[in-house]
Amino acid sequence: MADPTTALLVIDLQEGYFSAPELAAIRDRVVAGSVAAVTAARAAGALVVEVRTVHSEDPGTWALNMREDECPFMIRGTDDVRPVGELDVVRPREPDEGWVVVEKTRDSAFHGTDLLELLRSRAVDRVALVGISTESCIAATASDAYAHDLRVVLVDGAVLTPDAERHRTSLGHLADLYRQPARPLTEITFAPPATGAGPS
Repeated sequence: MADPTTALLVIDLQEGYFSAPELAAIRDRVVAGSVAAVTAARAAGALVVEVRTVHSEDPGTWALNMREDECPFMIRGTDDVRPVGELDVVRPREPDEGWVVVEKTRDSAFHGTDLLELLRSRAVDRVALVGISTESCIAATASDAYAHDLRVVLVDGAVLTPDAERHRTSLGHLADLYRQPARPLTEITFAPPATGAGPS
């Protein structure tokens, strides 16, 4: 059986999240693992989708907890939304069809975005996930991918959350319920779309 056409989704590696002390403590590990995964995906010619959380100043885009707490976060134009500097090393210098940025306003990278259409246009049938945090944006994106009949693999060591027990529980849930395993990067093959591949 041919390798699946796999895209890499890089979830929420933005400065604002790592300003929190608990996330700052895992920054080096999750960013290093993610950069390694990006390097492997790029070398294989696979699609890399950098997913960023970006809100407007208008509370209309804010999540419920932001509105209830009157606490704006990840607002466009602020330092919070900047990608971590370590991604600059692997991000292409010029526009590149192999690197796409998707902005979201909720945990799932699929909610209110054109991510699904993008993946289908590239005949992607599996996504590999890296970034933060396991129980929130990673889990929401993974479960929505399952709902859209996309296979998911989580890159071990490049998906993290500060709470080790919550991390293990979330990974177990995704593996048991949705058959979405966590695998070492060395066991993940990034197969690019065939030449001329259209929507699946």
